[in-house]
Amino acid sequence: MNGINPLKLLQLKSSWEQFQNRHPKFPAFLNAAAGASLEAGTIIDVTITSPAGGRIGTNLKLTAEDIQLLQELKELKK
Repeated sequence: MNGINPLKLLQLKSSWEQFQNRHPKFPAFLNAAAGASLEAGTIIDVTITSPAGGRIGTNLKLTAEDIQLLQELKELKK
């Protein structure tokens, strides 16, 4: 069984802080989304557009199990 590498967690924390500095609106969006009343049936839609204009997208409909996972992830943040 693999354990969590504390050094890797520290590196990830540093990388996340740098990402937040470069893209301050995205973490704000994530915080707003985390505070939203997500419920089963909510649809999350994601589209990525390359500099050349290519697009790829997907969406997913949240289940009760997905909501539980998201709640557990929010607890980790605390």
